[in-house]
Amino acid sequence: MFKKTKSNFVYIVVFCFSIFSILGCERIQQVIEPIEIEREEISIGLVLPLTGRLGSTFGEPIYNALQLAKDEINENPENNFTINFIIMDDMATADGAITAYNKFIEDGLSVILGPVTSSAAKEVFPIAQMNKVVAISSTSAARGLSALGDYVFRIALTTDVLVPNGVDAILTKYNFSKVATLYDKSDVFSVDSEKALLEVFNQKGIEVVATETFQANDEDFSEQLTRIEMEQPDVVFVSSLPPEKASILKQSRDLGITARFVLRTLTEADVEAAGEAAEGTITFTGWGTAVDNPLNQEFVKNYHEKYGTLPNNYSARSYVALYVLAEALANASTKDAMSIRDALANITGLETIVGKFSFNQDGDAVYDPQVLIVKDGSLVLFE
Repeated sequence: MFKKTKSNFVYIVVFCFSIFSILGCERIQQVIEPIEIEREEISIGLVLPLTGRLGSTFGEPIYNALQLAKDEINENPENNFTINFIIMDDMATADGAITAYNKFIEDGLSVILGPVTSSAAKEVFPIAQMNKVVAISSTSAARGLSALGDYVFRIALTTDVLVPNGVDAILTKYNFSKVATLYDKSDVFSVDSEKALLEVFNQKGIEVVATETFQANDEDFSEQLTRIEMEQPDVVFVSSLPPEKASILKQSRDLGITARFVLRTLTEADVEAAGEAAEGTITFTGWGTAVDNPLNQEFVKNYHEKYGTLPNNYSARSYVALYVLAEALANASTKDAMSIRDALANITGLETIVGKFSFNQDGDAVYDPQVLIVKDGSLVLFE
């Protein structure tokens, strides 16, 4: 009887040990193998000029950068969300942007990225504000647009930041007293850039000896440039969107104009298109491939490896835009528009490819501006 009881006891102990061992192994396996957490998919509306006059300069590079950023963000296991794009082509027109905004709002999206120009942003930002939908433009830079409401934000540095900083930078190296200006009178950004320049020139006592205008899609600038050359300015400041920049530079050199040119937001593609005529041209911007920031150099490398070309400043700012949005999504209490808006407004000192990034009280970006110059066919830091 004693032996039987003892055998039963041993059997029970062995049985319990086996059960605990199995449970323990399962517990260890759970520790070793990470538990897959369900991630919420966030649909973001993209308003891009995939066709039209800005398709190659804005649309394609921006789309590429956003795809690169999206892949990186979605692969980050620390995020409890993934991003999905819904894309509409605005054909580089304000009307196209309005149509896209209305469709995305009708579909119930909380966030829209785009449009790319100040002219279009001026039309659609009020629509986003009225419908309480977050709107982020990565490239529009005319003053006052983010002040249209608390649901609208921008990533590009605005003209009132870039213009005074840029003029001060070149005045330290080049002692000029007479300038001429040339700008696109049909474009909101170019008109605002012209106004900002004139304000700075007036403050610094710099004489404006000629002011000339053109319109988007113009191809011949010889009359305007000839009148500018007659006044013998030291520097010519041009405010324009990409399609006209290279032609202006080449035609100015063909006419024998020796004044230095300053063009807002010049890209590597503009430099390549203008060829030797771009040499020595200065640009005011918020980003450049030459900026020695580890995150920036990694971005340039990854972009080049994936697409076989260097990013431009439009694609760079759009890459920043998605990372800024991702930071807000991570910090938002919920994924509705109001919570995302509040999280965006509270972003301060976020490390990005443009350096430490913040929003001011109007929803405009705050980070260090850059001045670049074309040297030996490349955009390098102006020093």
